[in-house]
Amino acid sequence: MTLQMTKKQKLLRIMGNNTVPILFLVICAFGIPLSGYSANYLVSEIVIRISRNSFLIVSLLIPILAGMGLNFGMTLGAMAGQLGLILISDWGIVGIPGIILAMIISTPISVILGWWCGKILNMARGREMVTSYIIGFFMNGIYQLVVLYGMGVVIPIRSNSLLLPRGYGIRNTVNLIGIRRSLDDLLLIRPFGIPIPLATLFVIAVLCLFILWFKKTKLGQDMRAVGQDLEVARAAGIKVEHTRIVSIVISTVFAGYGMILYLQNIGTLNTYNSHMQIGMFSVAALLVGGASVSKANIRNVFLGVILFHLMFVVSPMAGKNLIGQAQLGEYFRVFVSYGVITISLVLYEVRKKRDQHYAGMQLAADQEGIK
Repeated sequence: MTLQMTKKQKLLRIMGNNTVPILFLVICAFGIPLSGYSANYLVSEIVIRISRNSFLIVSLLIPILAGMGLNFGMTLGAMAGQLGLILISDWGIVGIPGIILAMIISTPISVILGWWCGKILNMARGREMVTSYIIGFFMNGIYQLVVLYGMGVVIPIRSNSLLLPRGYGIRNTVNLIGIRRSLDDLLLIRPFGIPIPLATLFVIAVLCLFILWFKKTKLGQDMRAVGQDLEVARAAGIKVEHTRIVSIVISTVFAGYGMILYLQNIGTLNTYNSHMQIGMFSVAALLVGGASVSKANIRNVFLGVILFHLMFVVSPMAGKNLIGQAQLGEYFRVFVSYGVITISLVLYEVRKKRDQHYAGMQLAADQEGIK
């Protein structure tokens, strides 16, 4: 005997599974008219945000596949990427070669940090998200120690424009003029006045294709099995701990590359703060796209970037036009960034309990049918 859901129940279930995207659609629908921005301007901004942020957000997908939840530890990769950018700025390597070299430098650092993070997360099984969040804070202290006291003393830095007046330590702001928009402007078209960086979008598309291909590989299938049930995967001969570590390493390496692409778009590196909120905003954008702690796909990435950053663009001007204070939009953006993560985690637990309840009812109905 199979329990059948009515059309109303199915509709409520769909709405329940997509509560956060629907909420953001409502916010954007309310905020866009209030902001007064033209459609052309909003589309231009969204294209820029897609090219700037998508690579970072896609880097979150692999750990979710392996059942490790939302990887706040991607901040470690962002730090590695920033170290690569500081070094290529000191060496004076510009353009695409500078971006590639920064990625090469960040890769071994990201691998080491990802391996270390994965080892710790294996010891904190079931609490990976909060553990990775705290690891990010810990490594931020190490990063600042290296950049503020190590560079110029232990790590040679020749450029006086990078060093603090005391002769060691990196300045608060590093000008990335040498690589600014190097990839974005490599192949730029402007249909209807909207700048579309085809080269950057191509790189993002390659990463998305890699993720789709990776899921079909033996390692990708192993990660899926580990994400579904650790003990069953272990019984099937899968090296569970190793597989989980590899997922974090891949995510951390991609986060390093994503941070480099992000900063080449902006053109300025805030040495001590650029990486601080990148994990929070990336996680929030993915959740806004309809992802959950246990399930996410590429569609969630791009839907999340569009909705989350559309809210970011329109909220300051909407706040100014509504009550005369643009600062309202700034407060609202920060509030929503943290709030959407909280709401998504709560909804995930609610859906999990609801599915368990429905599975129990289905089992009871099957047993009744046998009798």
